Amino acid sequence: MTLHFIAKDPNTNGENCPTVWFDDVAQEFVVQGWKADEMLQLKCLESGSIPDSEAVVRLPARMIDVLKAVIEVAERSPVL
Repeated sequence: MTLHFIAKDPNTNGENCPTVWFDDVAQEFVVQGWKADEMLQLKCLESGSIPDSEAVVRLPARMIDVLKAVIEVAERSPVL
């Protein structure tokens, strides 16, 4: 696995905050975010089940530039 750190939430103290990486071997976005509360999970379940191997996480909209950056890294990946 080659995990490329992209960025943490720019409006936090830099500790324990939403973070985004890109794994160019697995061709996956890796996201650390806030756990969804029960109400959000129930709302998400209206679209289908959430397997035990998956989770719903939240990222603040202020991270849009971080998400654009990870997309740019993914597009430059030689495997795509």
